[in-house]
Amino acid sequence: MSNINLIDSFQEFKDFKNIDRPTVISVLEEVFRSMLRKRFGTDENCDVIVNPDNGDLEIWRTRMVMEDGFSEDDDLEIELAEVKKLDPDMEVGDEFIEQITLESFGRRAILAARQTLVSKVLELEKDEIFKKYKDRVGEIVSGEVYQVWKKETLVLDDEGNELLLPKTEQIPADFYKKGDSVRAVIKEVEMVNASPKIIISRTAPEFLQRLFEMEVPEIFDGLITIKNIVREPGERAKVAVESYDDRIDPVGACVGMKGSRIHGIVRELKNENIDVINYTNNLSLFITRALSPAKITSIKLDDVDKKAAVYLKPDQVSLAIGRGGHNIKLAGKLTGYEIDVYRENADEDEEDVDLEEFADEIDGWIIDELKRVGLDTAKSVLALNAEELVKRTDLEETTVEEVLGVLRAEFE
Repeated sequence: MSNINLIDSFQEFKDFKNIDRPTVISVLEEVFRSMLRKRFGTDENCDVIVNPDNGDLEIWRTRMVMEDGFSEDDDLEIELAEVKKLDPDMEVGDEFIEQITLESFGRRAILAARQTLVSKVLELEKDEIFKKYKDRVGEIVSGEVYQVWKKETLVLDDEGNELLLPKTEQIPADFYKKGDSVRAVIKEVEMVNASPKIIISRTAPEFLQRLFEMEVPEIFDGLITIKNIVREPGERAKVAVESYDDRIDPVGACVGMKGSRIHGIVRELKNENIDVINYTNNLSLFITRALSPAKITSIKLDDVDKKAAVYLKPDQVSLAIGRGGHNIKLAGKLTGYEIDVYRENADEDEEDVDLEEFADEIDGWIIDELKRVGLDTAKSVLALNAEELVKRTDLEETTVEEVLGVLRAEFE
């Protein structure tokens, strides 16, 4: 029996990575049963047998032998005179079993069947990839850079599946070229135009969490729990950890001897500064720890509006705010409180003027933004140049220049 490339086709199909052989065989059977239905009107009396080892196909058709002139359905029955030509020993009431060869379908029908097989198996392959990665969302995956575009990078995993790493999910210092190895967390999996779209991320908090689980056995074993993670990718991250075993120091375990455990994570994240903080239910203490390395003098909490007024010595304000305001922003995200910092001795400086005094000349939202980063008096603002103020706040350069002009006029 000529299989007309069926064996070659089957070899291709059974090599598909994510599809088990029984599934492929069932697809093959269904395709050929469809061919039988088109040709004979039914496949109820047909047996389709596929050899899983070499791809050989056998089709057997069974019809009941009827008296001449009494056959009502040629697809299910055959008259005695006709069957005698094929097998002289046949009698009325016997079952006539014959083998259907592929040649009898015609070359065009078989080529069409092969195309159908290819499309069905590819569809199955895509579904399997989708299911596999859908169940792995939040896990770390490794791959090799295959192609780099302006807005995203195409990464291939060990099995050749395509993963997309958008520019927005890359750390600012990331730079890739073809062949580079990449580690990222599976962030999102969806079907787009019947194909799985797998988005991976290096900026998601889950990526940092998985790195800690890999580097710190106590976290992987559940002895230490990560309560919360907040990040400014490539700049700074804060990780709140808690241990249910009093004998384990959660911060020390995460950092490791001489920083041995955390150094690998920092390198992976392109020297992102990671603060590991001991979690506590005491909000004042938690906020104090979150603003590390700044030393806080006192805190006033507003539990209704979720605000915290933090008072520090003048030399600690810049530490609390951090470069680019990252420290105070992350502390706020970590604790869930909006944090405002104030200089402890601001009111003692008689020559200084509170920013609220300029409410007639400076918009309230601008004053609030300056106070948010610890600048609550005219002199505290004037102590910084325009460039530094733009970096620390969300204000435009023109706005900053206008504010500085108003404040300078006060002291001239």
